[in-house]
Amino acid sequence: MMSDHQSVLKAHLTDDNLAKLTAVNNPKMHRFIAEAITLCKPERVFVCTDDPVDIAYLREGALTHGEEQHLETEGHTIHFDGPKDMARDKGNTKYLLPEGTVLSDRINSTGKEAGLSEITGFFKDSMAGKEMLVCFFCLGPTDSEFSVSCLQITDSFYVAHSETILYRPGYEQFKLIGDSPDFFRFLHSAGELDGRNCSTHVDKRRIYIDLDDQIVYSVNTQYAGNTVGLKKLALRLAIRKAAREGWLAEHMFLMGVRGPAGRASYFTGAFPSACGKTSTSMISGQTILGDDLAYLRKRGGSVYAANVESGIFGIIQDVNAHDDPVIWDALTSPGEVIFSNILISDNRPYWLGMGKDVEIPETGENYQGRYKKGKTGADGKELPYAHKNARYTIRISQLKNRDAMADAPEGVSVRGIIFGGRDSDTCVPVEQAFDWAHGIITKGASLESESTAATLGKEGVRNFDIMSILDFLSMPLGEYINNYLEFSVDLPNIPSIFSVNYFLKDGDGNYLNSKLDKKAWILWAELRANGDIDAVRAPTGFIPKYADLKQIFDTALKSAYSEDDYALQFAVRVPEHLAKLDRIEKVYRSEQNIPQAVWDTFKAQRERLLTAQEKHGVQHISPFDLA
Repeated sequence: MMSDHQSVLKAHLTDDNLAKLTAVNNPKMHRFIAEAITLCKPERVFVCTDDPVDIAYLREGALTHGEEQHLETEGHTIHFDGPKDMARDKGNTKYLLPEGTVLSDRINSTGKEAGLSEITGFFKDSMAGKEMLVCFFCLGPTDSEFSVSCLQITDSFYVAHSETILYRPGYEQFKLIGDSPDFFRFLHSAGELDGRNCSTHVDKRRIYIDLDDQIVYSVNTQYAGNTVGLKKLALRLAIRKAAREGWLAEHMFLMGVRGPAGRASYFTGAFPSACGKTSTSMISGQTILGDDLAYLRKRGGSVYAANVESGIFGIIQDVNAHDDPVIWDALTSPGEVIFSNILISDNRPYWLGMGKDVEIPETGENYQGRYKKGKTGADGKELPYAHKNARYTIRISQLKNRDAMADAPEGVSVRGIIFGGRDSDTCVPVEQAFDWAHGIITKGASLESESTAATLGKEGVRNFDIMSILDFLSMPLGEYINNYLEFSVDLPNIPSIFSVNYFLKDGDGNYLNSKLDKKAWILWAELRANGDIDAVRAPTGFIPKYADLKQIFDTALKSAYSEDDYALQFAVRVPEHLAKLDRIEKVYRSEQNIPQAVWDTFKAQRERLLTAQEKHGVQHISPFDLA
């Protein structure tokens, strides 16, 4: 006798699409698709395999349905999300938790029963008259210990097209897992669309995450951060999965740093927004594997990492030929690129911060509709010609600095982990932790980012952001830290941990570093991770010796590096570090079950700072006095 879900599939799929599904023997997958069909009531269903013909159908569908438009350069398209749907909706992104479950006051959640009732109400008949797209993708390289199979159901050709660029195809991978129930599921509907094919009911936008069943629901939105399930939404699921299985799923870039004689050392790095994450992963002369997400696993006594994605969904503001030549080249050459929420004029793209050599047209089409220079919004202020969160979507394979190991199933051996924050008066440009626990606790778990004039609210406020993952954390903070600490147990080859800060200022508010200096800090970290050079022991970690930095600046940046610069940049600012300890300890005192190692590490750091201050008799200790 045919099961109910088999009857639904047979009734709603053509023979060709049904054959694609039945070739994958996974009852849980079949049932989820059937339930989605029953709930959303699509007019028809398309199943996308790894076949290039199927993938092309998604790309062409985005154009024929008006979700994207052709641009002048071959392969380039433009997508608009709508003026009220151009960023992650933090307030309506919630975990569905059973009654009595608490993660943290800092983590947004709602009751599972009530949340499911609400969002299924929004999904009811949401695909009437539309086509349901059933897509298979793989997080991490396929046929690998890093592989996580994913099933995406959506009615947006733009979302599906984006995912074919950002992720590896996963239909054949699903065949490998057979009838395993261990895969991520995503259900999305853009809901009712307006004349520009943008979601109409954004007031009913909801992004709900069921951690126990490994499902993400997203409705009444098109912006990729809310709808491309395999990105930060999948990260939330992966964090829990990794914790259960003894590995790490992180908000980190993955890059290759070139040392002496062309040596490749691989680093991961976690940076909050506007702290230099993408620019670090794209430093000249180095190679990129991924700019956003990484999985870390232990093997043979070492840590290996792989890029979760195969593409980049990047902020396009300030990308220009001078500062970002590799990305600029990819965005201005023929190839598959999706632009979103920028200005289009004569089928050419324009975005904020393109550079002085680009003349911006006075008319065109942008995220608001028809654009004319001087156009004002409801508040009477002039509207920008492009949105500050406008994006580009490309494959990493389109970048000339792509690392040859980017798709290696075995991943790459990790030599170092970098945590980068933004503060104007405390942390030095680069520093190495004393050991794994010290680095995880005082650098990763103590990460802060100062607010800037580009964000709402008061400038200069330090925002706590543990491992740059607080927005996506799906477990209590104490448990998350403990998983990191346990990860290093019985691991002979532990990656070195570093912190960087590109935003130190002098008393007049001038930056003490240039944008290009980050190359020197990363090259120093590469030498330290390989044990090539010594360092100065400071109360907060190991800092560079002046002679080593002088040589790096001379050879790698072709610029001079003075003793005065070194003394200013690498001074130990005792009062500021003590104030930071006070802020971070206050955060953790409000959380439950914080590991004792956190308190012990904070206490030891405080004592070292006070001892150094007493010994040297000054509040800011010169690095030359520590040598």
